[in-house]
Amino acid sequence: MSAFPKRHLPLLAIAAVLVAVISILFLRPAAPVSPVTPAGKPSVSPEPPEPPALSMLATRPDWSALEVYQETISRDEFERLLTTVFTTGNAWQTSISIDETGAEIQTGNSPEEGTFRLRFAAAGQETAAPRHWRTTSEQPPAPPEKPLDGLRIAIDAGHIGGTWAKMEERWFILDGGTPVCEGDMTLHVANLLKPRLEALGAQVSLVRTKPEPVTTTRPESLHTLAQDSATPDDSPAALQRLAERLFYRTAEIRARADLVNQSLKPDLVLCLHFNAEAWGNPNNPTLVDRTHLHLLLNGAYNDEEVGLADQRFALLKKLLQRTHQEEVIVGSTVADRFARISGLPAYTYQADSPNVRPVAGEPFLWVRNLLANRLYDCPVIFMEPYVMNSTKDYTRIQAGDYDGLREVGGTMQPSIFREYADVLTEGLAEHYAKGRAAAAR
Repeated sequence: MSAFPKRHLPLLAIAAVLVAVISILFLRPAAPVSPVTPAGKPSVSPEPPEPPALSMLATRPDWSALEVYQETISRDEFERLLTTVFTTGNAWQTSISIDETGAEIQTGNSPEEGTFRLRFAAAGQETAAPRHWRTTSEQPPAPPEKPLDGLRIAIDAGHIGGTWAKMEERWFILDGGTPVCEGDMTLHVANLLKPRLEALGAQVSLVRTKPEPVTTTRPESLHTLAQDSATPDDSPAALQRLAERLFYRTAEIRARADLVNQSLKPDLVLCLHFNAEAWGNPNNPTLVDRTHLHLLLNGAYNDEEVGLADQRFALLKKLLQRTHQEEVIVGSTVADRFARISGLPAYTYQADSPNVRPVAGEPFLWVRNLLANRLYDCPVIFMEPYVMNSTKDYTRIQAGDYDGLREVGGTMQPSIFREYADVLTEGLAEHYAKGRAAAAR
């Protein structure tokens, strides 16, 4: 039996525990040492991706809004519309990849920044996507005397006019005559057109009712953006002009689009304009002997435009909503009627222009990507009749508005403003009377 006193047992246990703890501390693996950042060189976090390239004053698109278009279009139809209507070059191939079952679409500047997958439908199995506007064939039958019955139309009188006309560069005066102001003229036509369409049953809204901007934005608030977009050589006057253009060309159209899309929600938008040739000095303008007519439909996005995320999104939404088909059938009847009554010849763009496409078999219809016909969330007929500084049309503009016929320029003819409103009304009535009757059979 050991002679070790029992009273020493607790001390022995404590010693054993201490030895074990010391062994663990000295024998466990050393903790990894964090690298030391040199003085003056802070650690660098990975750079966030660049925001997607956008148009001026555009917001980042909500790509999830395209989910409602899943399996609403076949591959063949998608590719046909994309390559023959909505683009003019091949740059779309860098941001849209097509395979048998769908299209992979970049939502940013590169695939690594995210993509949206659009699934194609098998041919003949396309589903209908929800939308607020109705095609001609979707309109219910209408009484013969009311061919526009229930049709929701928004009239967008182009430009602003009034005290803003000179800033817009849509104003000139010749030899002390009546100033030619496009914004005032389009508003006058809109006011003539509205009751004519309503008499045929249409529900008509005016996007603007006076020669004032719809937007609350003013050039002064756009100077910082203008400076960011300018070059170092731009003068203060050039910066001011850029801020003004951002106001009336961009902010104003975006405000009108918000009104159309969020409140009015029409079946059709009529954008009213008068065309013009270059007139030089607005206080001593050049008159030309040419006058013509054409209507613009949305499409023909050039390579630069397809590279901008917001325009790529708008292109796809227009394509998937099938606005082009409706614009063609409405526009062709309106254009034919307008040409027949007014006698205006067709305007022709240069064949190699990267910004337009012709519509086969329709000499008065052209496809072009404009801010208004891109942003308005329904079919848009963008009217471009007459030439304000042509000798013939200038004389008619100077004659003002009047009822009936009057001798102007040696010919008995109606007011140019009433001709515009009357013929546009007749063209729409002709189209919808035929289209709704055919749909009812």
